[in-house]
Amino acid sequence: MTSVVVCGGGVVGLGAAMMLARDGHQVTVLESDPDGAPATPRAAWDGWSRAGVAQFRQPHTLLSRFRAVADEELPGLTGRLLDAGCIWVDRLTAMPPSVPDRAPRPGDERLRAVTGRRPVVESAVAAAAEDTPGVTVRRGVRVAGLLDGTPALDGVPHAAGVRTTTGEDVRADLVVDATGRRSPSTDWLADLGARPPATRAQDSGFVYYTRYLTGPRRPAAIAPPVCPLGSISLLTLDGDDDTWSVTVFAQSGDAPLKALRVPEVFDRVVGACPLQAHWLDGEPLDGVLAMAGGLDCSRRFVVDGRPVVTGFAAVGDAWACTNPSAGRGLSVGLLHAAVLRRVVAAHLDRPAELAEAWDEETGRTVAPFVEDQLVEDRARLAGMAAARDGRPAPPPPSALGAFLGAAVQDADLFRAMLEYRLCMAPLAELLARPAVQERMAAAEPRPPSPFPGPDRAQLLELLAG
Repeated sequence: MTSVVVCGGGVVGLGAAMMLARDGHQVTVLESDPDGAPATPRAAWDGWSRAGVAQFRQPHTLLSRFRAVADEELPGLTGRLLDAGCIWVDRLTAMPPSVPDRAPRPGDERLRAVTGRRPVVESAVAAAAEDTPGVTVRRGVRVAGLLDGTPALDGVPHAAGVRTTTGEDVRADLVVDATGRRSPSTDWLADLGARPPATRAQDSGFVYYTRYLTGPRRPAAIAPPVCPLGSISLLTLDGDDDTWSVTVFAQSGDAPLKALRVPEVFDRVVGACPLQAHWLDGEPLDGVLAMAGGLDCSRRFVVDGRPVVTGFAAVGDAWACTNPSAGRGLSVGLLHAAVLRRVVAAHLDRPAELAEAWDEETGRTVAPFVEDQLVEDRARLAGMAAARDGRPAPPPPSALGAFLGAAVQDADLFRAMLEYRLCMAPLAELLARPAVQERMAAAEPRPPSPFPGPDRAQLLELLAG
């Protein structure tokens, strides 16, 4: 019987562990945070401490791709999320008035998602993992490094398990790094004598200010969840248990926006945004939560056509992470875990082939979603900087701009746009579809219309009070 050790007991790590255990592997999850999930979803939100996840209480969402992967790979998980108070979200209900055709289409149900706040989602996933035969979750255990095993490839070290900070050796046929965006794997590999992975990293360039609210009636979604408004963007997300969140995010270093830490200032700015003001119609659960310093980072563990290590696979944010405002992290991470399941099933007994296949399948299946987000992030930062400096807004990337402009005119293109936003398909795949090309050719070429909200001068007045 084969053994796998998963480093990191978050949503993606536990998801990967459950998938691998369903294929007959004995999986041990090592999580550095000592506390397990509380018994109730409300207690998970109120009192669960996850120091190892810096953004644990920041806004998260689960996209349609998360539900689709869960339903295929982890039957019953969607039901557990619903039982925990998570809710169905249908983005088709926010179809803009510029799309005249409101008739339903076969397959619309695949665009629906189930979502909730991160602590509540993770508590449901943790409960599912505890009930999965073959999964052992050990909390309060920190990994110090990798164990050196017999090489499977000349000149390439092989990971044969991990050593904990207490000196315990946990041997395994495969080590899965699911420690998230602050993964220490580069140091682990260096200590093993491996070449460094090819790493691309930079500050994401955004800062976030968030309020959570609750009330008897959820706010109507009359605009997309993410709306660019000059030098700021607004993010509005539904949550579990009659809660929701409103986030203002902007370019890091935009000093006047630090005033958004004050609840009255935050409410004043959001209240001046016609499509989002009603999201303040509830009881605040807390003050304003601020987060900055997010990292855009990706790592490749095959360099110049040769693995830097065998017996090791990084999944989810431990492999690549981006600006979290699009909410792709957990959904792309669970997809990545499903890819790992397939690669392990085909190659676990051949470590060198596994490393190469893992790199290839990651690049083919998962990397396009990361690259799409990076393109949008660069364009949005450029737009924020232009608005802040009083310059004309730069045009969006040509392919994306044309697609988004056509999607607000045509019901089928709007659905294709949702596939892109909900991580059901990357942009290049959508634009290659003949039906999409035909409808885009028939649409009136125009850029997406701007959303209503304060301009820079009005924003500064609102910030100053």
